[in-house]
Amino acid sequence: MAIATSTRTVADVLERALQGERISDDDALVLLGSRDLVAIGQVADEFRNRKTNADEVTFVVDRNINYSNVCVTDCHFCAFYRLPGDVREGYTLPKPVIFKKIAETLAIGGTGVLMQGGHNPDLGIEWYEDLFRSIKERYRVHLHALSPPEIQFISRRSKLSVPTVLSRLRDAGLDSLPGGGGEILVDRVRRIIAPKKTKSADWLGVMRHAHRLGISTSATMMYGHVETVAERVEHLRRIRDLQDEAPGFRAFISWTFQPDNTRLGQTVTDTPTSFDYLITQAVSRIYLDNVDHIQSSWVTQGMKIGQVALHFGADDLGSVMLEENVVSAAGTTYRATVEDFCRVIRAAGYRPVQRDTLYRRIRDDF
Repeated sequence: MAIATSTRTVADVLERALQGERISDDDALVLLGSRDLVAIGQVADEFRNRKTNADEVTFVVDRNINYSNVCVTDCHFCAFYRLPGDVREGYTLPKPVIFKKIAETLAIGGTGVLMQGGHNPDLGIEWYEDLFRSIKERYRVHLHALSPPEIQFISRRSKLSVPTVLSRLRDAGLDSLPGGGGEILVDRVRRIIAPKKTKSADWLGVMRHAHRLGISTSATMMYGHVETVAERVEHLRRIRDLQDEAPGFRAFISWTFQPDNTRLGQTVTDTPTSFDYLITQAVSRIYLDNVDHIQSSWVTQGMKIGQVALHFGADDLGSVMLEENVVSAAGTTYRATVEDFCRVIRAAGYRPVQRDTLYRRIRDDF
């Protein structure tokens, strides 16, 4: 891990942060380059307590519905997609299958669905509008759907501007946007891991337009492949800058690259440890002082580290996730129930609270 050249010490940076001074990129590098995980975690925990209810940890019950795995973007880190014409493994879910998945989610107390898929050249904006309207006619459910790269792909495929696409999809039933496709918002990195995919400015541009249209979003970071530590900080800075300019990110989620079954995994040998994950999450809480919620990534780290992360800046355990296909395709298949979440949260010293996608309280009588 690269060490920052700043003469500032970890203690200096943390003290100034606690006094209300916004930390700089160099400060973040000092923290990320240190081994003082406990001290950094304690300050991240203090920041978490200032932003959210110190006694509670929230979670959401929803389902990840991958409506299609057909994709032309060919990302080197993805084990999920299939190319157009793959009649054996490529798919686009029909409406009845999607409806059944939503009904099952609502039946056990779920409140939303996360819908993401590939960049399928057969699907224009009308397909999404029809699907969203059909869902809203049948179910009272939050549609957290379509990452910025999907929005950009629909825009190009339908020959419409991004704001027009977002407005039409919002009117059809889209409620919020997930932060997928962010990876690392540095084009040097993106040219290596996903050369055909949305560039950094385009990803940020979609989110900027969404926020200005009143569409809430989340932000993500997938790291631990070809990026430098300084590029992780650059990613965080771009998230923070956009949140200053056009607020709308309600949460930040980071996770480590899952290498199995991917082309990128054949060349990346030094993947992040649990220590790296925890210190990166803790620094993100301190650095992203304008984002309220930090979510623990138990889906990639496992429930034990997901629980520990609750003391390193995270106030949310994320989704019970009744269905997950993308990370599973890369060989990581952690599963949990509401009961598992409640037990883990209580064992960490907090009260479990079920929320919806927009962080509104649903249930706290567990």
